Amino acid sequence: MWNHEEAVLLWHIVVAFMLSFAVGFEREIRGAPAGDRTYSLVGTGAAAITAVTIGPAPQAIAGIVTGIGFIGAGFVIQGDMGTLKGITSAATIFAVAAIGIVAGAGHAWLAAAMTALVLIDLELRQIPMVRRLDSRRYVDRVRGDDAMPGMKDRRPPS
Repeated sequence: MWNHEEAVLLWHIVVAFMLSFAVGFEREIRGAPAGDRTYSLVGTGAAAITAVTIGPAPQAIAGIVTGIGFIGAGFVIQGDMGTLKGITSAATIFAVAAIGIVAGAGHAWLAAAMTALVLIDLELRQIPMVRRLDSRRYVDRVRGDDAMPGMKDRRPPS
């Protein structure tokens, strides 16, 4: 039978599922390599491990972070001209795992606030007035790190 402690732990896991699903839903509609199922599985799994091990085995959280590193590495691929793709998806997987850890530890409001911040970050370019914070708007106005003084182009000559 269920006891009160298990019901509380289940609630922590359900909160993590809902929050990580919301992030995954955003990723899915934006065409990211992983979507609502992947993100909700990561967040829910991190919450479940955290919820049942927070007292006796806090090193389990380090195991979660290590495992997420491998999942995130799977998202990162090398694109055209040596550019990397999938960095945002890898970082978002890491953030969703953190949301799951926080929710699994029983901090539902903090996990919800983290989710809101992650969604704001991911949707920055779509939110009127806030999109001014998108650094891509200012790329042409600033000289790149590799550019020599006096150069207008951001890229060094090839």
